[in-house]
Amino acid sequence: MVNDRPTLRQGIRALPRPVWILCAGTFVNRFGSFVAVFLVLYLRDRGYSIAESGLVVSFYGIGNVVAAAVGGWVADRFGRRNALALSMFGSAATLLLLSQAASLPLIIVLTTLAGLTGEMYRPAAAALITDLTPAGERIPAFALNRLAINAGFAAGPAVAGLLAEHSFFLLFLGDALTSVAFGVICLAALPEGVRVRREDERRGEAIRTVFHDRLFLFFLISSVLGAFVYFQSQTTFPLHVKASGLSEADYGLLISLNGLAIVLLELPLVSITQRFPYRPVLALGSVLVGLGFALNAVANNLPELAFTVLVWTLGEIVYAPVASAYVGDIAPEHLRGRYQGAWGLTWGLAFVFAPALGAAIFAWSPDGLWLACGLLGLLAALLLLEARSQPDRRASAQPVVLSPRSPDRE
Repeated sequence: MVNDRPTLRQGIRALPRPVWILCAGTFVNRFGSFVAVFLVLYLRDRGYSIAESGLVVSFYGIGNVVAAAVGGWVADRFGRRNALALSMFGSAATLLLLSQAASLPLIIVLTTLAGLTGEMYRPAAAALITDLTPAGERIPAFALNRLAINAGFAAGPAVAGLLAEHSFFLLFLGDALTSVAFGVICLAALPEGVRVRREDERRGEAIRTVFHDRLFLFFLISSVLGAFVYFQSQTTFPLHVKASGLSEADYGLLISLNGLAIVLLELPLVSITQRFPYRPVLALGSVLVGLGFALNAVANNLPELAFTVLVWTLGEIVYAPVASAYVGDIAPEHLRGRYQGAWGLTWGLAFVFAPALGAAIFAWSPDGLWLACGLLGLLAALLLLEARSQPDRRASAQPVVLSPRSPDRE
């Protein structure tokens, strides 16, 4: 049944000013995310082996995993604005130190910290968007934020490539400067958001709440399965492209198709999906992602592979903006940061384990991997629908609209 909600255009136009500022800052930050994209090439230029370079990148992923949990806690305990600023200024300092590191152990430590500080802002940003928008009307805000992320990331690597031709240090400097710019925007123009005092929360309350929230647990398990499938796009999918007789350039075109489709199609499709209840939409997105990768079992040329990319990209477009809003709606107000962090943690864990496990299955049976992806997408959808007996929890409270200089909300 279609819900009576404002149109996407109405929803975006009604967004409070701080949400627009946050999205603009996010664009600046994502545009300048140079180091993560070129880290392997930088390490190889420094003389490190392929194995050593891959090891360092793995530690960046570990930092991402820790960032989800730490970022959610910091956002709830110290406020969204402070968490955002801490993440950005910490990232800038870490990147500058990393640019001067000479020994591999120090590079590993600083790369882990770069992954932590650079991604710690995500739970805080999602929690602040939730604070500032009404329950049931958060999809436009998260769709706009995703557009800022994808647009920034689509444009940034091209500039990074030009900088890298002159000096890899310029990558680190540019990344640090855009992080500082976002941090200044946060302190100068964003409200504090919800902040929880230590004495207002019982010890271990957050963990107990999450583990007793059956609705959220089913969503997290489903998210792990879906993320495992999605991350095959960066690991086994390029192997399949090469095995099909295509080139690295062809793989680049296919991944570019993913980004182009998101930029062009996400907002129009969100204008449709936002009218429906959350869980069926999330289930549809999960099925489409699984189906897209399952089709690789029969796709062996560029047009066929392009079609599979469009299918799983469609699933991503259907799933991602709604999922962010869904977590924001079901989270208790004082745990919004940690709920967003817990969701981010599932993607971080999948990022760590999916490449190795997917590659092992692919080496055993490529078709077996793709069929498994289809089954996992279906299982993820069934887990979401299994919780249908519990109605979507939508808080009746109005959005928390705070001025940039308002005192901490206690």
